[in-house]
Amino acid sequence: MKTLTLPADDLDAAAAAPVDHLYLALGAGAVGGARWALAGVDTIEIGRGAAHTARRTGRALRLDCPDPWMSSTHLRFERDRAHWVAVDAGSRNGILVDGARRDRALVLDTSVIEAGRSFFLLRCAEPAGAIDLDLVPAADDARLLTLDPALEEAFAELAQIAASAVPVLIGGPTGAGKERIARAVHLASRRRGALVPVNCGALPAGLVESELFGHKKGAFSGALADAPGLVAASSGGTLFLDEIGDLPLPAQAALLRVLEEHEVRAVGATAAVAVDLRVVAATHRDLEAMVAEGKFRDDLLARLAGFALPLPPLAERKVDLGLMVGAMVPAGTVLAAAAARALFAYAWPRNVRELARTLERALALASGGELGVAHLPDEIAKAPWTAPTDDDGDQRRVELIALLEKHRGNISKVAAEMGRVRQQIQRWLKRYGLDPERYR
Repeated sequence: MKTLTLPADDLDAAAAAPVDHLYLALGAGAVGGARWALAGVDTIEIGRGAAHTARRTGRALRLDCPDPWMSSTHLRFERDRAHWVAVDAGSRNGILVDGARRDRALVLDTSVIEAGRSFFLLRCAEPAGAIDLDLVPAADDARLLTLDPALEEAFAELAQIAASAVPVLIGGPTGAGKERIARAVHLASRRRGALVPVNCGALPAGLVESELFGHKKGAFSGALADAPGLVAASSGGTLFLDEIGDLPLPAQAALLRVLEEHEVRAVGATAAVAVDLRVVAATHRDLEAMVAEGKFRDDLLARLAGFALPLPPLAERKVDLGLMVGAMVPAGTVLAAAAARALFAYAWPRNVRELARTLERALALASGGELGVAHLPDEIAKAPWTAPTDDDGDQRRVELIALLEKHRGNISKVAAEMGRVRQQIQRWLKRYGLDPERYR
């Protein structure tokens, strides 16, 4: 993994105020990604170069990309008041916005802009990242990589927490990569014991406590020998409680005692055994809602959530797609343009787990060659773009921007002038990536 500051003169990405960011989510069929902060930048010119370089002159930024399919000057981003426009800068092959050929297009936070074989995203008013980044994943690198500034900050805090005994609670949808986070925490903790994963939802009914806490011979029918249990097996290491929201209430009470007293008593035992315990838990459920419904103990949640990390679904992490692909394929693997385009278009309902299985399949079918769209499952190869690309949508966005500027971000006044209810205006603002605060 390589991390470096790109030589963009005076580019201050460490400002406290939110800034716009440009992302290279996948470059020239290779894996990895880059991020540039756009504070004080009004124009971005992108073209072919020998290496990734960034040069700033006044309020203009020039980016060179080592993409042989890119023209010497291929793409421009222009700031138009509070939003950005992507413009074909006279390239040979043109630009694609969400898979459609465009000469000029408004850029939404969800838009994917393709130039040559490089894929860009541009997002507005994000937390300022520490530095501009160029990240290339390595097979032996266990660190958590992201280009997203907010997630980058959360990962940095998690790295500090990992060396302590503070429990970690990972939230997020099924398949979002929660177990990978748990493994990274365990490796960073440098604890000598093993990482012991437990799927709380798969524990046999009626045997939950004996599986977790162990049992003595003869404690119940079928207990033919002493068993230490999964909690004791993790002593000195890390206990990963996956799907903690599926743990029955009686087992929750017993687990709470273990966490508070740092000792575990096996079913049928008369004495407790001390354990050196570090817990990482994960769930796709809303534990706060479960507490309100009486289905999860509030005191246990307080114990588990020493550090809470909400992990977003893959559909909201398209800026990291190149990093994720790079961590899953052999070095030197190349994606065809159509295959990369399909990966960006697909909604990934089963998240990172589905991406991993998709790439395993593609690698097997490609037999060491370029990964093409023919190597992808049909539902991914033929996935439609979900972001709006129609002219009506563009015109509505333009109208919204004009009215937001006219009324200085007052949504009620915008709704009145458009003859719409306030809730509809808010839905449109979310769809088109518009923040009314930027107009006040």
